[in-house]
Amino acid sequence: MKILSLGWGVQSFTLAAMSALGEFEKVVSIHSDTSWEREATYRFADKWTGWLQSHGVEVITVRDKSVDIGDMVNNIHLPAHTTRLNGEISGMLRRQCTGRWKIDPLRRYLRENGLKKGGVIMILGISYDEALRMKDSDVKWIRHEYPLVDLKMTRHDCINWLKSHNLEVPEKSSCVFCPYHSKKEWLKQKERGGKDWDIAIEIDEKIRHRRPNFISYVHNSRIPLKKLTSESDFGAKQLNFMEDSECDSGYCFL
Repeated sequence: MKILSLGWGVQSFTLAAMSALGEFEKVVSIHSDTSWEREATYRFADKWTGWLQSHGVEVITVRDKSVDIGDMVNNIHLPAHTTRLNGEISGMLRRQCTGRWKIDPLRRYLRENGLKKGGVIMILGISYDEALRMKDSDVKWIRHEYPLVDLKMTRHDCINWLKSHNLEVPEKSSCVFCPYHSKKEWLKQKERGGKDWDIAIEIDEKIRHRRPNFISYVHNSRIPLKKLTSESDFGAKQLNFMEDSECDSGYCFL
């Protein structure tokens, strides 16, 4: 059975829309909802789920049963940026959020519905310009496919395809407090403000002293989000290979 990993960002929505309009085979789309996506992403999903389903593309949403702020803070699932208690810069904590909030709920759904037995082809929305992110599945009963790479479609090509079919172009998909955000993304999020920014600040504050012998931050400047006020404050060196990443591109599933 073929399953499309639907993150509601540009690439995965393009594949879902191509399936809906007959330019790609019919698939079942599964969205692993972390519960911490941007408000814009949830609005987009609410708007376009019905359209996809009316065009023969089933949309299923799954999520971890225990996703809440308390669980996240107490266990620090995020790959937070850290310093030691003496202020010495340390590395990042181990990333657990991908497995806990994305991979595990999706695979649990597949197993509970008997799909493991027959094997699953997982279609991931990695575009041609991101081909280096392709990776084989770590379980034998799931095989990854990358149609956008096969079609040599870049993210820009996906945007043009959506526009040419009079379809809306979604915003990038990611958790509002993701430590992998680029400096540009953090600045945009602060400028937008609202609930997304408030949640990011709340999580950043609550994880600060939860790991023994370390101080944790969501921003890699190792400065509390609420103290970052100007464009220059957000200019700390970031992980370049993540500069334009998004969860829907498939990165969080690799």
